[in-house]
Amino acid sequence: MANTAQPQARGLRAIPAKDRRTVAGGAIGTMMEYYDYYLFGLGAAVVFPHVFFPGDDPVMGMLQSFATFAVGFLLRPLGGIVFGYVGDRFGRKRSLMVTVIGMGICTTLMGLIPSAESIGLLAPILLVFLRMCQGLFVGGEMGPAATIVVEYAPTGRRGLFGALLITGAGVANVFSAGLMAVLGAGDESFFMTWGWRIPFLFAAVLTIVAIILRSKLEESDEFKSYTKTIEVEGVKRKNPLMEAIRHPKNLILGIFIGLPQSIAGYIVLTYGLAYMVQQHSVDPEVGFIGTMIVGFLQIVMAPVWGHVSDKIGRRRFYILACIGFAVLIYPAFALFSGGTAILIWLGMIVGFVIPGVAMQGTLQTLLTEMFDVEARTTGVNVGYQFSNTLGGGFAPLICAALFAWAGHIWPVIVYATVIALAGVIATAYASIRPDTEDAGRLHELN
Repeated sequence: MANTAQPQARGLRAIPAKDRRTVAGGAIGTMMEYYDYYLFGLGAAVVFPHVFFPGDDPVMGMLQSFATFAVGFLLRPLGGIVFGYVGDRFGRKRSLMVTVIGMGICTTLMGLIPSAESIGLLAPILLVFLRMCQGLFVGGEMGPAATIVVEYAPTGRRGLFGALLITGAGVANVFSAGLMAVLGAGDESFFMTWGWRIPFLFAAVLTIVAIILRSKLEESDEFKSYTKTIEVEGVKRKNPLMEAIRHPKNLILGIFIGLPQSIAGYIVLTYGLAYMVQQHSVDPEVGFIGTMIVGFLQIVMAPVWGHVSDKIGRRRFYILACIGFAVLIYPAFALFSGGTAILIWLGMIVGFVIPGVAMQGTLQTLLTEMFDVEARTTGVNVGYQFSNTLGGGFAPLICAALFAWAGHIWPVIVYATVIALAGVIATAYASIRPDTEDAGRLHELN
């Protein structure tokens, strides 16, 4: 592994320039992944029911909008498998370049779709099509990004390096919610017609920046060593998916481990916003500002949580974060019901920044430590993307349906708690390679 022999200097400025470029190249894609999905989530909660699914019943419009949100997750597992194969077989950099370009194009085009009032049924059809294409490319993003960043990390700092990817998610929160808040503060007619489109079109700028950063990426020493060994020995390169399937226990448990992380943000921030607007007549602007506050805190707290996981162990920390989510989800929604901006923002912090960011900041490193180098990108992608599809993708829709059925929030709380406990059990039984082991040695986990 690169840099394992370097002194354990403290502070991000002590990280060599080459490693900083690697972290930046990985984080920009994570930023775009979360920017695209948070932006779509905010649009699904506030804008899309009026623009693409107009009708007399606001609840039905919201359900249709969240169904479109969920559709984007259907192709994420396929993207995870396809680009995981590319990353393990041909290099992490190649996979990362394709995914970031695909994400940027899809998000930009969403901002150009005419409203249903202009082109009728074709409008939601185009939205669904682009959403599915977006999901395909997003599905291939986290695996190679997490793998290349963690493979570069010095021993004892993998948690910190992996968590730096989630600082990109925090920046995405600030950008997406900040732009929506600024634009939403003006004339409502302008916002519903053109204003909401500007953040989507801004994805084109982010894509150009990402291409520049990722063009400077280099493969890790661990991957180079593996590739050189294959070439020197003249053996046939292993199929990454088949290698990952050889460890079915970790492959399956990785999906369950990721479930609590996958639903946290989409329940607290995405469905939470719709819940406040629909049930408590909260101005969407309050939710946009709250999401932006969460983003700022996420930038700071993600590396803090990653550092803590380096100190007390990935497994133990992730289990504590899952339990924290189960305990804090009800207080978060109780604060949402208070109706005041301060209480709502506090609820977002309690429900997401504390447990959600802790899970997000740890998961990708945890998954990389469950698979060997020849199948690591595929293994991470399968666990991360299948859990996001089964959990996060349908979380807002499930929550909206549960509330519509029961008329109160308790079924949503139970749903979140059950998912959190599933994550605890899966993490407890997974085979995880300790950070202190030589990452260059191919190690059988099961």
